[in-house]
Amino acid sequence: MSALRFPLRRLALGVEAVGIVAMFSSFLASGGKVALVWAAAALLALAAALGAAGRRREMPAFWLWYVSLLVYAFLYVPLVIVVIFSFNDSKLNAEWVGFTIVWYQRLFADEDMLRAALNSVSIACVAAAIATVLGTMAGLSMHRFKPKLLPFLVFTPVAMPEILLGVSLLIFFLNTVSPALGALGIDFGLGLTTVVIAHITFCIGFVAIIVRARLAGMDESIFEAARDLGATPWQTFRLVTLPLILPGVIAGALMAFTLSIDDFVITFFTSGVGTKTLPLEIYTMIKVAVTPEVNAISALLMALTLAMIVAASKLAPDLMQAKA
Repeated sequence: MSALRFPLRRLALGVEAVGIVAMFSSFLASGGKVALVWAAAALLALAAALGAAGRRREMPAFWLWYVSLLVYAFLYVPLVIVVIFSFNDSKLNAEWVGFTIVWYQRLFADEDMLRAALNSVSIACVAAAIATVLGTMAGLSMHRFKPKLLPFLVFTPVAMPEILLGVSLLIFFLNTVSPALGALGIDFGLGLTTVVIAHITFCIGFVAIIVRARLAGMDESIFEAARDLGATPWQTFRLVTLPLILPGVIAGALMAFTLSIDDFVITFFTSGVGTKTLPLEIYTMIKVAVTPEVNAISALLMALTLAMIVAASKLAPDLMQAKA
């Protein structure tokens, strides 16, 4: 039986929720922060003690819920705090003073931030468009022809640590591409072009995964019927395959856009001097202090990212539900 069917353990989870709220309130309180933290710790301990009471076979279900609530609180409470403090009428993030939108007004009047945002959006649009085309082709090829080497080439940038991929691309651009183009009289250096190429490299794999997952659930007899009716390969793709996989293609494009506009590590290594994107500009700002203006741009970036992810999940629900 589920742990939630027992009133005592339901009470324990309720106490845990109150403890999490108390911990959250400590960030906003003007006084008594330490008392709230200790109260939250005591409530969490009490919830654990209440949940431990009862039959042993019921313990796993309770601890699953208990730990899950703590993990989700650890992940999402800081995000909520960032959004709340972006409306705080104080330059310090120490306590809540009052509501204001002045930080958003200053943000939209900041030319450096607007230029960085324009660069990020431009890079994300170009990288997402090219990665969507190449990723869709890779997904179709892996599903239909099942090559042995292509999945390795496509998925390696996805699995590779970002810092390793960034350093590898930096070395490739400086030691291989730049000398080769320099021999032809073409001046090539780090900048927006190298950032776009780097983003395309790691976005292709994500698009290919989504398109391949979309194709995996389709009946192959549909495509065979189109060929039997005299459709050419191009007509089969344009009139049958593409309409069926279009939600997956759009979801892949949205995911690629989201990954590109949020990326920091690879952009940091491949951008060069003077090239600014939104994540790099935020990093520059927090070197001094985490001001409400940083919270404001973080909140907007968070909202854009969540909107893209929600749209992608609606268009390709099989991917989000881990179904083939």
